[in-house]
Amino acid sequence: MKLRLARHSMGDAVVVAVEGELDLFTAPFLRDEVRDAIKQDSSRLVLDLQQLSFMDSSGLSVLIEAWRLATGEGGGVSLAAPQAPVARILRTTGLDRRIKVYTDVDSAVGGM
Repeated sequence: MKLRLARHSMGDAVVVAVEGELDLFTAPFLRDEVRDAIKQDSSRLVLDLQQLSFMDSSGLSVLIEAWRLATGEGGGVSLAAPQAPVARILRTTGLDRRIKVYTDVDSAVGGM
């Protein structure tokens, strides 16, 4: 499955919806999108993971890089609505303790 990305503004945050599978081959596309979103739109980034069905360590690396870049710019990153397999990876690695995870996009934007 391919990776699909869609970006839009919501309040003073930028939301990037991630759909499909995030792996070694697709992670560079998300990395580029995140960099552009933070530099062009807002350092407050919400990644909507509702339609992300799979993520490996390459995807985790992109999330960590996004967090570092956004916090370096004075903003932050929140994750919204990860499916069970993705949420399990976030918990197992402890990344959910560094990047806040919310049940939906509205909560993620409001919680920043």
